[in-house]
Amino acid sequence: MIDADERAQMQETVRGALAAAVAASGEPAAADAALAKLGWLELLRDEPDDAIAIVFGALGATNAAATALDDVLLAALGREPRADLAVVLPRFGTWELPGTDRGAEGLATARAATAETLLVVGGTAPEPWIGSARRKDAELRAVHGIDPAAGLHTVRLGGAPDVERLDAAIWRSTVARGRRAVAHQILGASRTMLGLARTHALERIQFGRPIARFQAVRHRLADALVAVEALDAALGAARDEPSPDTAALAKAVAGRTAHTVARHCQQVLAGIGFTTEHAFHPFLRRTLALEGLFGSADAIVLDVGRRLLATRQVPTLIEL
Repeated sequence: MIDADERAQMQETVRGALAAAVAASGEPAAADAALAKLGWLELLRDEPDDAIAIVFGALGATNAAATALDDVLLAALGREPRADLAVVLPRFGTWELPGTDRGAEGLATARAATAETLLVVGGTAPEPWIGSARRKDAELRAVHGIDPAAGLHTVRLGGAPDVERLDAAIWRSTVARGRRAVAHQILGASRTMLGLARTHALERIQFGRPIARFQAVRHRLADALVAVEALDAALGAARDEPSPDTAALAKAVAGRTAHTVARHCQQVLAGIGFTTEHAFHPFLRRTLALEGLFGSADAIVLDVGRRLLATRQVPTLIEL
């Protein structure tokens, strides 16, 4: 277990290394190299919860693109993380298994473009399977959407790979860990967006005084801060009471937080906040891209609602 002082020092070190990587090169390979130098895989193996919180929080705070999500998912699936093995993720906005008896269709990080092998989980949630396919047999296309710099790719694979049965609990745990990682990255980005808006409010002078003294501006910054702290608390609960349900809660809160923080911070930034040259925009685009990984907030909330109606039972998420 890492104590508070060690954790703070590691957070500062990782953030500094990733910031330097972003300044030198915005490519995922630069961030991956920085994380490898810091012993990311060793930390993930020995202290997975701390590793995910520290590294993905720093990725969000610096807007660095990396392929660390592959490592998280591979470790959860019981595979040894390595640079030549990438994971096919569920399609954007869902957490449905990407593999079927006809092939696979989903997303992948930038690692898929250089990997030799793609790991695919398919079948149904009660009876999943896991298999591998050669990357050269798959059709990969870079995603040129809201955030091309994120390094995401669409993946299409024709024909079922060689497969073996996978314990359904392992897949549920993998999705949960992926959701927590993405939620931590959204948290880091949201804190940076809030910091940019706060700095602007303190420096922007209007009517002879900083706009930070205006009540309307304070209310927007306060609402954004409440959303950020709520997400931090949800992630803390997901760590203390790890389960697919608490991870889903954290991911849903992360999606809502991203939209709340982006809306209020862009209003505080006013005209300059609508220019693509401002530092705010890369973080806004990244959170919108991340919000769709492993299910959007709306999709997760609807799924929880359907399950509550079907079972007529409310699960105890956190022991108080």
